[in-house]
Amino acid sequence: MILGSLLTLMTLLASHRVSRGDIGLVPRDVAGLRLARRGDPALPSRADDVQLADSLRILERRLLDLFGLQRRPRPSPNAVVPEYMWELYRGVRRVPADRSHGSSGLSVPRGLFSNTARSFHHEELLEVVPPTSSSYPGRRYVFNMSSIPEREVISAAELRLYRARSSPDHQRRQKQQRINVYEVMRPGAAPDGVSVARLLDTRLVWTNESGWEAFDVSPTVLRWTAATAHNHGILVEVLQGNDELTPWRDESHNVRLSRSLHDYESATWAQQRPLLVTFGHDGRKDATHVDRSEEDGRTRSKRRAGKHRSGGGGRGGRGKGGGGGGGRRSRGTCNRHPLYVDFSDVGWNDWIVAPPGYHAFFCQGECPFPLAEHLNSTNHAIVQTLVNSVNPAVPRACCVPTELSAISLLYLDEYDKVVLKNYQDMVVEGCVCR
Repeated sequence: MILGSLLTLMTLLASHRVSRGDIGLVPRDVAGLRLARRGDPALPSRADDVQLADSLRILERRLLDLFGLQRRPRPSPNAVVPEYMWELYRGVRRVPADRSHGSSGLSVPRGLFSNTARSFHHEELLEVVPPTSSSYPGRRYVFNMSSIPEREVISAAELRLYRARSSPDHQRRQKQQRINVYEVMRPGAAPDGVSVARLLDTRLVWTNESGWEAFDVSPTVLRWTAATAHNHGILVEVLQGNDELTPWRDESHNVRLSRSLHDYESATWAQQRPLLVTFGHDGRKDATHVDRSEEDGRTRSKRRAGKHRSGGGGRGGRGKGGGGGGGRRSRGTCNRHPLYVDFSDVGWNDWIVAPPGYHAFFCQGECPFPLAEHLNSTNHAIVQTLVNSVNPAVPRACCVPTELSAISLLYLDEYDKVVLKNYQDMVVEGCVCR
């Protein structure tokens, strides 16, 4: 379980105060650490440091496996998180958007059973650019999707294109443009050569409006990821409303399909360039579309308050405070206690974009005889506690999580691709004696 491994890792780091080095969570120089502490018999030996380093390597490897990563991500300083991925993240967590960032035209994904969203920018070095003299209206984009794990099943995919508002002169002559998106079945022999392509989606837009347009490219991406078709890229063409081909360098062309000269020194192109987004499921447990750990606090508070007033409740120890809620509850009985996981403590804040940490909580406390009703214990735990009261050789029931919920992480993977993923069993919602 990810939560248990993460908490174990934090405990190791906190107890030994290990410095993070170039290989992740492993000490930079185990021998050096020992030399700095030489002469202090109360501190661990060099063998202890080496054993700790090995334990951290194994634990980090296990955690990365659970996160679906082959190795620890080390993002490029130039890595960019698209605003659309931020909006998806805020939507899943139900966090209000920052008005200063505006809108990226968030649309509800069709992948209702998805727990993973991935974003891809096209490979600019492989971009097919028409010659200056050509009136060819299309531009072919190649997206490297090899970072999608084989076990991940894609349920939907969309190509997002940004349209900037036309200049004031052109706004007075309101026009329509048609944007066609094709799958390239066989590329042309030359940049302006004719490609064999299949129409995927089309849209008629006004040139005096700005915003994002999302085009359904699910059939193509499904074929690519299933390895049943070669990835020759996606072709985008822009036509005037009368179906005349729009020349590439016509000033009325307001669809952001290529980088302009001034974009080399600004971040505008990074946020407005074409974006391919996939929605999929990794097959682990049931996918959830909403982060349960971020559900309405008022509803949860009312439910919790009702349990405290009655002195019982189906989920013992659901309150956030440690030690119990008063009344009949003993201070040391099984309960849920606060625990905040800060990703910077485990050295992962460089690749986990959001959140910076989360409230994981943990279960702790006694399961004394007789077990109180609010502990919501199983029949087996009740019998075990009863036997323990007359035969101490039989252990007491243990305080364990009875319900766990998910969190959503926005992060950069090993290939600098931005991923939004829902991870199950990360937050303790309630505790029980078992």
